[in-house]
Amino acid sequence: MAISSCDDLLLPAASPPATVSSGNVSSSGNLLLRLTVSFGDISSCDVSFSDFFSCGDLFLRRSPAPAISSIELLNCEFLLRQTHNVALLVSDELKLEKLDDLNSMATSSFYKPLFLVKCSIEKRPSYVSHKNSHHNHFNIPIASAFKKMTMIGLPEFPKIVATSAVRLVDAFVDSFFEFIDQPLLPSQNNFAPVEELGETMVVTNNIDGHIPNGFPEGVYIRNGPNPLFGGLKSTNSIFGKTSHVWVEGEGMLHALYFNYNNNNNNNNWTVLYNNRHVETETYKLEKQRNKPSFLPAIQGDSLAILFAYLLNLLRFGKVNKYISNTNVFEHSGKFYSVAESHIPQEIDIFTLKTLRNWDVNGAWNRPFCSHPKKAPGTGELVTLGISPILPFCELGIISADGKKLDHKVDLKLNRCTLCHELGVTQRYNVIMDFPLTIDLLRLVKGEQLIRYDKDEYARIGVMPRYGDASSIKWFEVEPNCTFHIINSFEEGHEVVVRGCRSLDSLIPGPHPSSSSNELDCLSRCYEWRLNMETGEVKERSLIGPKVVYMDFPMVNENFMGIKNRYAYTQVVDPLASSTQDVPKYGGLAKLYFEESSSEKLFMGDKQHDEDPIRVEYHMFEKNTFCSGAAFVPKDGGVEEDDGWIISFVHNEDDAISQVHIIDGKKLSGEAVAKITLPCRIPYGFHGAFMPISFQASH
Repeated sequence: MAISSCDDLLLPAASPPATVSSGNVSSSGNLLLRLTVSFGDISSCDVSFSDFFSCGDLFLRRSPAPAISSIELLNCEFLLRQTHNVALLVSDELKLEKLDDLNSMATSSFYKPLFLVKCSIEKRPSYVSHKNSHHNHFNIPIASAFKKMTMIGLPEFPKIVATSAVRLVDAFVDSFFEFIDQPLLPSQNNFAPVEELGETMVVTNNIDGHIPNGFPEGVYIRNGPNPLFGGLKSTNSIFGKTSHVWVEGEGMLHALYFNYNNNNNNNNWTVLYNNRHVETETYKLEKQRNKPSFLPAIQGDSLAILFAYLLNLLRFGKVNKYISNTNVFEHSGKFYSVAESHIPQEIDIFTLKTLRNWDVNGAWNRPFCSHPKKAPGTGELVTLGISPILPFCELGIISADGKKLDHKVDLKLNRCTLCHELGVTQRYNVIMDFPLTIDLLRLVKGEQLIRYDKDEYARIGVMPRYGDASSIKWFEVEPNCTFHIINSFEEGHEVVVRGCRSLDSLIPGPHPSSSSNELDCLSRCYEWRLNMETGEVKERSLIGPKVVYMDFPMVNENFMGIKNRYAYTQVVDPLASSTQDVPKYGGLAKLYFEESSSEKLFMGDKQHDEDPIRVEYHMFEKNTFCSGAAFVPKDGGVEEDDGWIISFVHNEDDAISQVHIIDGKKLSGEAVAKITLPCRIPYGFHGAFMPISFQASH
C-alpha cells in the first residue's frame, strides 16, 4: 500500500511500512494538494468506468477503461482549481515520476492552487501482503491514527473548496456504495426502531396495581439503540461489504416520570412517558441529510472497512458515528448519556433534550467507559477512556462537583482492551484487561477489528485511587470476557471482584474458531479474590450446577464499592436467544452472597470448597422479555434490599410494552405494579432510576 499526501491531510501515527510523501510545491511556493492511494493485485475487482460525470461544479473524470480486473496501481489526484472546480484524475497505471508533469500544471493559471501548507517528504518501502489471497492486506493506519485535514489559504476560498470537496466525495460514495437494510427475523421485531413521540404522554390511568408506599419521586430512564432510517445498515461496494453490528444504532432515551401529588389525600401519582433521540453531532449530520450517510466501519471486509474510515473522515471529519446508546448516569446533579466510543452528552432530564458534549471543561479529550463509578465516600467520578492508538487506555478522576479533572494517567496497556466498565473500592480502582481487543494492525491484515482471543492473557489490575501505571498490582486470571462488574470491595487483605463472566464475546459476534459452544458468549456470575499481600488469586463460579446465564447486574448504589449482601441481574432465555445473535432476557434474579444454595457444587469428583450462593428468580410469562432493569431504593429504607426492581417488559405475542415494579425483598412474587405504555419500547441496554424533585423543576 502506498499513500501520497500532504502532512496536514493524513498523517500516520506509528505507521507500519508504507510510503508517505507530501504534496508537490511549485517554484512559486504554491501547493498542488494531492491524495494518492495505490493498491495492487485485486483479482476480484471488476469495475466498468464511465468516461465522465459531473455533480454541480464538481467534475469527476476517469481515463477510459472499459473493465479493470487487476489494478496494478491506482492514483487519485485532487487538483484544486482557481475556478473552484475539483477534478479527480484516475489512471490504471501512473508512475511516481510522472507526477513531475503535474508541477507545471500547478503553476499554470488554469490550475492555480488555493492552499499553502507545510510539507516534508519521507519515502519508505511500500508493503503489500500476498498471504490469504481472499483478503487485501494494507499496512496503513486508520481511525484516530489520522489527523483531521488542515487547510490554510486565501480567506475567500477555503469554505467553498471544502464544501466542493465534500460534495465530490459524496458523489463518489453515492456512485460506488449501496446502503442495504439489515433484515430482522420475526423473533427480532422488537429490536426494530420506533419514532419519537414528540411530547410527554400521561399513563397514570394505565396502571395495573399501585405505586407502593415509600417509592421515591423521580425518573426511570433507559438508553438503547434506535437506528435512523428504519434500522441498521450494510453496504456493498467495489471494495467489499461492511455492516453495522447489533450494538450500534443512535441512542434513544425512554423515560417514565413518577410525580407524587402531595396535595392529594388519596396518595395519587402522576406518571408520564416520553422518548427522544440523543442528538450527537453525527446524529444531526445524518438527520440534516435525511439519508444514511456514514459508512459502517466495524464489521466486514478489511479493505471496505479501511475505505469506510477514510471516506467518513473526508466527508465528516469523523471515522464513525457517535451513537451514545448504552447508559445514563448522574454526576453532581447533571445527567449524561454515554457509550464508550465517545465523550458523554449532557441531557435535560425533564425534556430529554441533548444540551452539549461533556469534556470536563476541555480537560478530557477521549471517550468515557459506559459505566464510570463514584468513589465511595468522596463522590469523585472515576472513568476510563480507550483508544485504538497509544495511549490505549487512560484513567481519569473528576471532582465531586464535576467542574475539574483532578487526575489523569496513562495506564500503559500494551493493547487496546475494550473496557466497558471499571470497578472502585474505598481505596482502589479496578481495571479489567481482558482479551477482547481493538487492533488496527489486525484489521489491515484482513482480520477482525474487534475480536476476543481465548488464547491471550487476561488480568485484573488494582490501582491506588490516585496512582499511576507503576502502582498497579496485576493479577493473572483465567482468560474470559467480562463486560459488567457486579461490585468490587475490600475484605481484609483481599480485593473482591464479582462480575458477569463469559468465555466468548457478543461484540461484534463470536468468532467461528474461538469457541466450540455457541452459548459461551453468554455470561455467568463469577468471583475473583485478589490477595494484595501474596498475589494469590482465587476464582469461582457463584452459581450452582444448574447453568443459568445472567447479565446487566445492578446493586443498591449506596453499596457501590463496599461489601454488599445482594445483587440483581437479568436472566437470559437461552432458547429464545439461540435463534439470533442477540440475547433476550426472560426473567430477573436476586443473588444472596451470604447465603448458600441447597445445591452443592462439584468440580470433577470433589465438592467445591465454597458452596454456591442462593438465587431467587422472577420469571416472566412465555415470549415476554425485559431490558434496562434498575434498583430503586426505598425512601427511608434501612436494609440493603429495601426497594424495588423496575424494568421495561415487552410481550412479543400481543406486542404490548409495560414497566413492571417488583418488590426487591420478595423478588419471586408478583409485580406490585404494571404500567402499560402508549407505544412499543424496543429492547435496549442500561437503565437507571434518578430521584428528582418535580417541584424544584417547576
